[in-house]
Amino acid sequence: MKRTPWRARLRYQFDKSMAAGPIALIGWLAVISLVVIIAAGLVLALTGIAPDGSEHMSFVEGAWESLMRTMDAGTMGGDLGWPFRSVSLVVTISGIFVFSALIGVLSSGLEEKLDDLRKGRSQVLENDHTIIFNWSPSIFDVISELVIANASRRRPRIVIMAAKDKVEMEDELADKIGDLRNTRIICRSGDPTDLYDINIVNPQTSRSIIVLSPEGGHADSEVIKTVLALVNDPGRRAQPYQIAAEIRDAKNAEVARIVGGKELQLVLADDLISRIVAHSSRQSGLSGVYSELLDFDGCEIYTLDQPELSGKSFGAAVMMYETSTLIGYCDTQGEVYLNPPANRIFQPGERAIIIAEDDAAIKSGAVEMRVDKEAIVAPVTREAKAERTLMLGWNRRGPIIAHELSRYVAAGSELTVAADTPGIEEEVRGLKLAGDNMKVTCRVTDTSSRAELDGLGIPAYDHVLVLGYSDHMAAQPADTRTLVTLLQLRRIAETNGRHIGIVSEMIDVRNRELAAVTRADDFVVSNKLVSLMLAQASENAQMAAIFDELLDEDGSEIYMRPVTDYVSIDRPVTFYTICLAALRRGEVAIGYRRQRPGDVDARNLAGVVVNPAKSDLLAFAEADRLIILAQQ
Repeated sequence: MKRTPWRARLRYQFDKSMAAGPIALIGWLAVISLVVIIAAGLVLALTGIAPDGSEHMSFVEGAWESLMRTMDAGTMGGDLGWPFRSVSLVVTISGIFVFSALIGVLSSGLEEKLDDLRKGRSQVLENDHTIIFNWSPSIFDVISELVIANASRRRPRIVIMAAKDKVEMEDELADKIGDLRNTRIICRSGDPTDLYDINIVNPQTSRSIIVLSPEGGHADSEVIKTVLALVNDPGRRAQPYQIAAEIRDAKNAEVARIVGGKELQLVLADDLISRIVAHSSRQSGLSGVYSELLDFDGCEIYTLDQPELSGKSFGAAVMMYETSTLIGYCDTQGEVYLNPPANRIFQPGERAIIIAEDDAAIKSGAVEMRVDKEAIVAPVTREAKAERTLMLGWNRRGPIIAHELSRYVAAGSELTVAADTPGIEEEVRGLKLAGDNMKVTCRVTDTSSRAELDGLGIPAYDHVLVLGYSDHMAAQPADTRTLVTLLQLRRIAETNGRHIGIVSEMIDVRNRELAAVTRADDFVVSNKLVSLMLAQASENAQMAAIFDELLDEDGSEIYMRPVTDYVSIDRPVTFYTICLAALRRGEVAIGYRRQRPGDVDARNLAGVVVNPAKSDLLAFAEADRLIILAQQ
């Protein structure tokens, strides 16, 4: 076998150390210094060379003299005798070389580290932090919600990694997010699909992870790759992650679930928005209920251990909470059940699903239940009627909304799609509906033109939906066109002297305030809802499953029903009375909608109140609605 010469091996090790970084180079400089000092000490000890007038030096004494000259070139100025001066000169020159190189290495290493800090490439050393991967318009609302959720935590941290310059991220966050309260934000630049870059943000010690859908044509594949890298990292932690990820196309959901397993909560953005738009179009005020349940600033959904409920029936447990609302349970396998039968018994180890203002406010126990049983009225059967719905505008969520509407409307219902996007007629012809109870027609129409809108006969429709042209326009131009359409609809309603039920989709939450002047019934803000859902899912491991159940036709859903269907309105009643009336029908009452002239609506919820105190006496009018969790 051919042996590698020692010089070549040494050269290889040196080149390897040069590439390894400043620490390895400092080690090599220390080795060179040590070799020079030992060699000089041996020369002085063996040859007997010493300063004139001095005695013979030992090895230790010679090494010490060499060390002093290596560290300080001025030391040799007092040397006497040319033999000793010659040795000192060699040692001093070696010392100058070593220390010059050392200063260069330290300067270069420090500059490299500062450059890493500027570029956002340094390692994150935080613990119990929330990580956000990717950058999208939703990130500002996600962070705003997390800031509210973090208010009661000690030293909360949010770490962001995206393929974007660190300074640009920090500047945008400073411009668009006001008060961060006690939360600190750390930005890092990198590829969220790369294992090395992912480890920069230290997911091993994180409390939760949010994967946003990035802007671009392959957003879902990038989200799936990020989840894959997190879950299958060879160096990952043993305990499961809590990951909330945004997927746009429901067709990619199954692959994402296979990749993420039980560690992943999926938020199907288009599916979520479409279902809420469809439900809100048929029940005025419903979007306010969803916003309240998703917003950390109001009442939230908690999944908590409540040992005192063990052995109690669901109906009895509902009446045990005065300032909270029990809506279901989570079994020992993690499965979610909303609005179970009233006689269903809580088992040990099962967790309660509760709506409350704060988890600290959740208290059960003996309370004085003032129930007016005489005020409870018999159930009313209402015959479903055919509905006419007009959809103005079109985007990728249009087909999902149409399918969702077809699941609920009575036979003989109609949906008219009016828009001027390319290929709209072909898209409408290819719509897949849940049955044949709804007929769909298409009109190629400029939805911002008053003349063309008049030609649609808008006052004859029961519901009007306004969608943004977000597939063909940027967020601001799309919202601007939506605003023009809404203003035209307002003028048409005023001209005809009647109210038109309108639900509008907005893309940017900042345009929500501008749209208020159009007096539409509901605004569903796309980015805001997705952001709220992601933030909630990062805090509650069952949140995605809970909302899947709420928006699934096979589960219990939220309905707005006349208060007169449940209680008499000739006198004030407590919410305990309403809860009992709902339980008798296999439903759960979670709030009400009550609008009065002059009422303050600071949170723009159109009179919606979720989770009222059950002991308060409430006076209702015929137009008021109860918010009920029930089977269809």
